[in-house]
Amino acid sequence: MQERDWRTPALVLVAGAAVLFLSLGIRQSYGLFLKPISDMLGGGRATFAFAIAVQVVMWGVAQPLLGPVADRIGVGRIVAAGGLLIAAGTAMVAWAGGQVALVAGLGILVGTGVGCASFAMVLAAVARRYPAEKRTLAFGICTAVGSFGMFAMVPVGQILQARFDWDGALLIMAVLALAILPLAWPLAGRPAAPAGAGQSLGQALAQALGHRGFWLLCGGYFVCGFHVTFIATHLPAYLVDRTLSFTTAAWALSLIGLFNVAGSLLAGVLGQRFRKKYLLSLIYAARAVVILAFITLPLSAASAYVFAAVIGVLWLSTVPLTTGLVGQIFGVRYLGTIGGLVFLSHQLGSFAGVWLGGYLFDATGSYDLVWWLSIGLGLLAAILHYPIDDRILVPQPAS
Repeated sequence: MQERDWRTPALVLVAGAAVLFLSLGIRQSYGLFLKPISDMLGGGRATFAFAIAVQVVMWGVAQPLLGPVADRIGVGRIVAAGGLLIAAGTAMVAWAGGQVALVAGLGILVGTGVGCASFAMVLAAVARRYPAEKRTLAFGICTAVGSFGMFAMVPVGQILQARFDWDGALLIMAVLALAILPLAWPLAGRPAAPAGAGQSLGQALAQALGHRGFWLLCGGYFVCGFHVTFIATHLPAYLVDRTLSFTTAAWALSLIGLFNVAGSLLAGVLGQRFRKKYLLSLIYAARAVVILAFITLPLSAASAYVFAAVIGVLWLSTVPLTTGLVGQIFGVRYLGTIGGLVFLSHQLGSFAGVWLGGYLFDATGSYDLVWWLSIGLGLLAAILHYPIDDRILVPQPAS
């Protein structure tokens, strides 16, 4: 008699969304610690920016490496390990201090942990529980809840930092990361393999790597990573440098997360009705326009909030659409691996954005060059998505 599977689609969706709430929310708050940690270490902002750059690369590298494991055994154990790593890395920075601990903890441990407990893993589990006609909406719901975590955890980080200083705040956030462990349990199931399961991993990868759309998606996601990680890490410092208050900077960062909720849900709904590649082109072009307006119009608290709200709508709205497009073209059997490879390009862009932000600021005393580069990259990404062949790719059968 077959054992009844208690891991229903709704339960997997809720658990996955909660994991993203914590992992993305905690990670989003790290930008609040740039100034106090940089001041404590001395030597400018490049060290902190380098730690975050290492983090995003480890985040990206972890997903395709662990994707085959997750595709075989389910994502639950991977997600649980991610919660432990995020907690350990965050606590290391608080306890040890110093440049080595910053890079090892915030960079290597947290980066690997977020890679275990974020989009590629969680959305792969959700994808296998939902049919194609409901999948993009499910992705949008998951991403929206993760976005709300980005909104909720930033003011929490601000309050904790004001009350317990930066090291005490990080220790408390490390404890919060441990809540990911029980949430990983519903994600541990191994549902029946979907159509195309007879295809080997090597054949699936060969098909993906030989498909022009795969590389165009990688190029677009590189730009996405460049934008969001540069802004998430450097926007608070940019606003404070321009004489706005730390409170204004913190609220601007949290508003990105709040409006991200609406953008992710909207992308999930629109992705069910319109071609995803065209929506992605529109999002990247809109980002370029919004950034241009932000850096050329007079800066005030009001303009910072408007920028945060609008860029928030355009922030992670790319995730349900890009992941949905990968699943649509290449199928969901190896979505953890193929989606992880596409996301690796996102994280390489994140590395470039966050590191260039710190390096060019230290070299020139300004973020202007990075803002203008962000505009150009946004227009490039809009162009890259337009010619993607989004037809379903027939799986190459195993020999």
